Amino acid sequence: MSGTGGNTEKDITVVHLMRHGEVHNPDGVLYGRRSGYSLSDLGRRMADRVAEHLEKRDITHVVASPLERAQETAAPIATSHGVDLVTDGRLIEAANVFEGKTFGVGDGALRRPENWKHLTNPFKPSWGEPYIEQVVRMMGALDAARDAARGREAVCVSHQLPIWTVRLHLEGRSYLHDPRRRECGLASVTSVVYDDDRLVRLEYAEPAGATDPDAVPGA
Repeated sequence: MSGTGGNTEKDITVVHLMRHGEVHNPDGVLYGRRSGYSLSDLGRRMADRVAEHLEKRDITHVVASPLERAQETAAPIATSHGVDLVTDGRLIEAANVFEGKTFGVGDGALRRPENWKHLTNPFKPSWGEPYIEQVVRMMGALDAARDAARGREAVCVSHQLPIWTVRLHLEGRSYLHDPRRRECGLASVTSVVYDDDRLVRLEYAEPAGATDPDAVPGA
């Protein structure tokens, strides 16, 4: 802090929450936490484009979910800034009982009556990892990244639902939402700006271009 009580640039830390790029998933499976799902060619171009977008930022810490798609998305950013890519399990995709299934209206898991029991409570939600548990782990990852990059910037590569859920928490909004209205496109960047430990603002950008959040199942 300055002698007059005002803020200096060294008090400002930015943590960029990035969603991974497009995944190669020709069968339209809700892949969730399953291994073996890597970026498509387009997804790799998305990752490279975001790395270029962030090239001049003061990034000193890059961390990613352990899943391949997140690691592959984070790698060009870490390389661009000459830092090691760190893995944090708290950034992993949300657990989901429909993992490994196709999940479309008319031809997927929703047609089967044995799955309807999982759709009873959208507030929790009943079909997967509770929102509050996602918030706890994501806030832990955010705090750790902020501490690792004090006065500078960090990138955390994660997945759509955990990023959107922690954003709802930071903005003081209800976790109940329409998935089609999540502002969290493929390879998007949600930037969390801190003054010391205090949240100042959230910013959203799509450096790789606008994408449809529903275009890629399991994303």
